Amino acid sequence: MKQQQYNTALYMRLSRDDETFGDSVSIETQRTTLTQYVREHPEFHVVSEFVDDGWSGTNFDRPQFKRMMEEIEAGNINCVITKDLSRFGREHIMMGYYLEFVFPRLKVRYIAVNDNEDTDRGLSDFVPFKNLIKNKRCLGGGTTKGGFMSF
Repeated sequence: MKQQQYNTALYMRLSRDDETFGDSVSIETQRTTLTQYVREHPEFHVVSEFVDDGWSGTNFDRPQFKRMMEEIEAGNINCVITKDLSRFGREHIMMGYYLEFVFPRLKVRYIAVNDNEDTDRGLSDFVPFKNLIKNKRCLGGGTTKGGFMSF
């Protein structure tokens, strides 16, 4: 049985606020994670990289995100891969809209590598919670210490 090939976009985003976390979320670190993942999965053919450097994930009005969506709507891309859910976005309602309505309607597969989420397998029930916990600072709150969230 022949494996489906995906015309894949690698999407990377880094806001100025993320820079305080250092190299763990840097564009280069994201690119390294994504290229390693694609190298290990031959069904993904990277057709483009989209990088919104310096753009907040709290809205989806980002230049490269909009350009990527244009390419998806034109039928040039049928898979989007990010390092994790927060790189796609930090606004959980709009993320749900894209992941549960827009991408399925356009037959686009989405993968968040470090969160082990893949729409081809079905997103876990924990996606909204993962997103809220990762985005606690967007909600005006705390830090994570010792594995526990504090506010």
